[in-house]
Amino acid sequence: MTHQFCDLADLGWNLFFDRQCEPCDLAAARPARVMAVHRNSLAVASLGGEQLIPGFSTDLDGEATTATVGDWLLLDLQTAAPRRLLRRRSFFKRRAAGTGAAVQPIAANIDTAFIVTSCNHDFNLARLERYLVLARETDVVPVIVLTKADLADEPAEFAHAAAKLLPNLCVEVLDARARDAVARLAPWCGRGQTVALLGSSGVGKSTLINTIAGFGIEADGTPIATMSVREDDSKGRHTTTVRALHRLPAGGWLLDTPGIRELGLTDVKAGLEEVFADIVDFASGCRFRDCRHQGEPGCAVAAAIDTGEVEPGRFKRWQKLNAEDSYNTETIAQRRDRNRTFGKMVKGSVKIKRQRRDR
Repeated sequence: MTHQFCDLADLGWNLFFDRQCEPCDLAAARPARVMAVHRNSLAVASLGGEQLIPGFSTDLDGEATTATVGDWLLLDLQTAAPRRLLRRRSFFKRRAAGTGAAVQPIAANIDTAFIVTSCNHDFNLARLERYLVLARETDVVPVIVLTKADLADEPAEFAHAAAKLLPNLCVEVLDARARDAVARLAPWCGRGQTVALLGSSGVGKSTLINTIAGFGIEADGTPIATMSVREDDSKGRHTTTVRALHRLPAGGWLLDTPGIRELGLTDVKAGLEEVFADIVDFASGCRFRDCRHQGEPGCAVAAAIDTGEVEPGRFKRWQKLNAEDSYNTETIAQRRDRNRTFGKMVKGSVKIKRQRRDR
């Protein structure tokens, strides 16, 4: 489907991007937003229409980066080739698969994140906390959307558990097929607003997209595919194959992302501190600044766990996410140095043991 845009604000353009462009920039190039990411190309939209261009990589703020869905590019007026990638107002990323430290871009310039899970076996506090950390690290507003409420005996229990994860967190419980229920998400879907849909497979993301959009079609006119959930484990097969922005009736944009079963966090210290602010506050009261909260004397976190002010499960999830972030954020050089130091320590211990044994 071809969309017509009255001005750049229809695509999400605002002062943040406008301030990055000089008059001479716009005299030689036109702004275009990345609507979808394919294997070897990008679907972009501008006031000149929609088109496919090759994938684009460049240096942004001193780091090599690849254009992703939601990005703004300046396209040459004559050749339509990308000339520049504008700085991002927000940026979702994760550690790429493998043992390296490469970062994989997920989406850029998102205003709100609908974190979708369902009122069944898929509901997982640890997974929700991962998405919340990701959203708050990038200063994106998180909204928990609990689907399949019609199939749950006590959907309010799921909502209560989710709301406890972050102060003032908005939680919406709904049947993703019911338009009147989904209409409660309208305040985040207005003109110029961009919403990301995050969640694992089988939680009803594609169904939610169909209901929000009102007609449920992809950019090329084909229906958004959905698959039924398996009854034995409440899981479903994932159907989205590309990251793409969907036009909403109210004038906003909705980003669907392929199901992310393992979202590796990278460089999200601020997000962790905000989502787990209660534990961080207690940790600041520990007797030792380098307290690891593993039995050290004067540990305020351990005391809070003993008094019930901090749930043991939440504390363990905080520790796990902190360790994961530290590992993923570490550069390859730092990791090699650490492994080399550890290897030397092991060799030294073995040598001492042999010397003692030979005496």
